[in-house]
Amino acid sequence: MAKKPTGLTQLGNSAPLPASPDKAVLERVANPHADTDYVARFTVPEFTSICPVTGQPDFAHLVIDYVPGKWLVESKSLKLYMQAFRNHGAFHEDCTVGIGKRLVETLKPKWLRIGGYWYPRGGIPIDVFWQKGKLPAGVWAPDQGVAPYRGRG
Repeated sequence: MAKKPTGLTQLGNSAPLPASPDKAVLERVANPHADTDYVARFTVPEFTSICPVTGQPDFAHLVIDYVPGKWLVESKSLKLYMQAFRNHGAFHEDCTVGIGKRLVETLKPKWLRIGGYWYPRGGIPIDVFWQKGKLPAGVWAPDQGVAPYRGRG
């Protein structure tokens, strides 16, 4: 069995759902291939938050791609961070860009992009895209694979 990295507080332990995204702890682990550029992808197909005006739920499919430097995001802490948005009131743009910025602050990746593919609110789907840095030469970053919203037409 692999040894648990030191300093992690959530992985392998009972961890309550954070009260808000600001209170969530994003943890990181050392990148065992820091000398190699590659893309890591996290997909959150059932992301939810709350409309700050109406209090109604908003739903999105998030795709996060990054080229790690020294650090990788620890996936359990990322899951808890994402779940903390379920009762958080924020517009689509704020959620998407805020998640990207928080990951950049925590991980200091060589490159990161996030695509927020939001389901319609008021009859209008809103997709939000944010990127930090430039994709290193020679690194393959596949299309995020999420089709644009299409109604029944």
